Amino acid sequence: MFELIIGGSGSGKSEYAEKRAAELCEDGEPLLYIATMKSDGEAARNRIQRHRRMRSGKGFRTIEQPTGLMSLPVPENATVLLECMSNLLANEMFDNGGNYLTRIISEIERLLSECRNLVLVSNDIFSDGIIYDGETEEYKTALAELNRFCAEKADKVTEVTSLIPNIIKCQG
Repeated sequence: MFELIIGGSGSGKSEYAEKRAAELCEDGEPLLYIATMKSDGEAARNRIQRHRRMRSGKGFRTIEQPTGLMSLPVPENATVLLECMSNLLANEMFDNGGNYLTRIISEIERLLSECRNLVLVSNDIFSDGIIYDGETEEYKTALAELNRFCAEKADKVTEVTSLIPNIIKCQG
């Protein structure tokens, strides 16, 4: 099962994604949380701490991996929560440069081939109508492409607004 969960900042998508991953995970199977946010700056560190508190006691084994998902070992029959595509893209794009789309798509495909369930969180940043500088527009375009790729591959796509899930796509 592959579920893409998308929503705006502060929408409750992370909380919903944790719930979905726990529901999909069978008793005794690994429940893996891949955290992609880098802790550079006080705001980021505070957000990371909040997310750690949110998932505390829920059975997740957390791996903080801002880039390089190809090197991650994925346990057999694991349910994986990847939080989040937006951070992963920024890290790959601005830290590792070229071929970031190809690299991330390959990483997602590898996760899909190795885990039993993948719950992937991404952001909807496309509604403000503002045209940004070139680098930011490149980021937005890349995130849109990754979101479309994931939505096409996903068995289920859920948009979360104010903690309310709206199922956009459901197959099987």
